This record gives sequence, structure tokens and C-alpha cells, in this order.
Amino acid sequence: MAQIDEQPAARRPDIPPHGHDLRLDHWNPDSPAHTEAWLRGRTDLDFLRWNTPLQPDIDLAGARAALLRQREQAAGGGCVPFRIADARSGTTLGHIGINMIDRVSRSARVGYWVLPEARGRRVATHALALAARWTFTELGLYRLELGHALGHEASCRIAQTCGFPYEGTLRGAMFEAGRPHAFRDAHLHARLASDPEPSLD
Repeated sequence: MAQIDEQPAARRPDIPPHGHDLRLDHWNPDSPAHTEAWLRGRTDLDFLRWNTPLQPDIDLAGARAALLRQREQAAGGGCVPFRIADARSGTTLGHIGINMIDRVSRSARVGYWVLPEARGRRVATHALALAARWTFTELGLYRLELGHALGHEASCRIAQTCGFPYEGTLRGAMFEAGRPHAFRDAHLHARLASDPEPSLD
């Protein structure tokens, strides 16, 4: 169980989480490999089936601009983006971000995606477990939410496995795929710092 502080503060936010043969590292907008991986992830058909980005990335220049915006938001304390990387090779496998950080309520929301070639290897499950533990122990937050479009069964299973129980259905909480003027329902999951650490073995 994670320790909860009376007056939480970030302890070692510059030390990337690692484990399960993964490392949650930083994105580099000036790295061609990073921008290419970001673009592939955000234009993947499965990603677009379940997500509707407000600013779609259509080329490498757009991907670099997105990573630069993300870095600025992180510098302001509103989010912590992580590149999911293979711990041995450093190859990018996906993305996981702690978003909508609210220091007053000690809460945030987590979102992630995994590249097609990394699916089926529990990358998302292990990355979510690492990110959740880091959020509670290093950021000192208490509640971490996870939302996904209704019908996204894989995300539902990953959330449950990582100790994020289903809390309810949010009506019209997400855009329809590719339709930012239409809405669909979403499942809400959440995990608390006081919840027991799930076993992934």
C-alpha cells in the first residue's frame, strides 16, 4: 500500500519509473525516432477508433509540434508524459501520461496507447502499474482516474487488472471516433493511493 503524506510533494519526479522490462522515459521532440513513433501511434487506426484528438497529428512536423506543446504543459505542472520504452533496447513501445493534475484535490487522470507491434505483450498493463505507483509515491497524489470509451473491452480489462475498479458510466463524456461534434458514453475507473497494490504475476 502506498504511503500517504499529510502535505504531499513531488519527491523524485526526474527518476523515470522502470520494471517489468519497461522504462517510462521522456519524449524528445528533437529525436526523429521519437517523432516518428508518436506519429505512428497517434495515426494508428485502432487508436483513432477509441480516441478523437482535438489536434490530429498528420505529419512529422505536426508530431514534433505536439511533443513540444506537451513538454510546455508538463513544465507548467499540468501533466507528466512518459514514453514507454523497452528497458534493454530503448525502443519506443507507446505512451502513458498523467494528465489533468490537480494538486488541491490530489487527483489526476491517466491515459495511454501502445504501438501495434507492442500489443499482446502486456505492455499497457505493466506501464499502467508503473505509472500508478509513481503517481502515488512520487507525485503524492491520492486519486488516479482512468476513462475509456464504452465498448473498449481491452482497456476495461487492463484497468481492472491494475487495481482500477469500474465506478460508473459517464454519459456523453467522450467524442465519437473522428467526430468532435458527436458524443459517446465512457466507463470511469479509478484507483486510490490507499488501495492495495495489485499483483500482476
